[in-house]
Amino acid sequence: MLSQIPCRLALAAAVTLAVASAAPASPFDGRYKPAPTSDCTVTGAEGGVIEIEGNTFTGVEAVCDMTRATNVRDMNAVLYDMACKSADTEWTRRAMLMQASDGGLILVWDGFAFKYDICPKDPAANTVTTPQDVGITD
Repeated sequence: MLSQIPCRLALAAAVTLAVASAAPASPFDGRYKPAPTSDCTVTGAEGGVIEIEGNTFTGVEAVCDMTRATNVRDMNAVLYDMACKSADTEWTRRAMLMQASDGGLILVWDGFAFKYDICPKDPAANTVTTPQDVGITD
């Protein structure tokens, strides 16, 4: 019986550590596409989508830590401090994220506002990804 106590303590400690290290969910968790032809299976690259998971924002070739979340009164929006990195640059900005009325995302970033549509939960791979795929040449 006494020999089982260390095993139970180790298991309890492992479970506690796993739960504590998981990033808290953001109200904006998901993948969002900037254009109808964006590939919802690709993040972090041209032609792909942005992704928010916990406190991490992944854009095209950049990743940002979202910190100091501040709720914006009566707007269903949150203001974040963003600490971002790309291959050769680091920067900080503030960004406001807001749930769009259609379930998408509105992102206000240093004088610009962007509207993104939400990607389906299980996007199909190899779907239409460029205007040329549907016959648009101009």
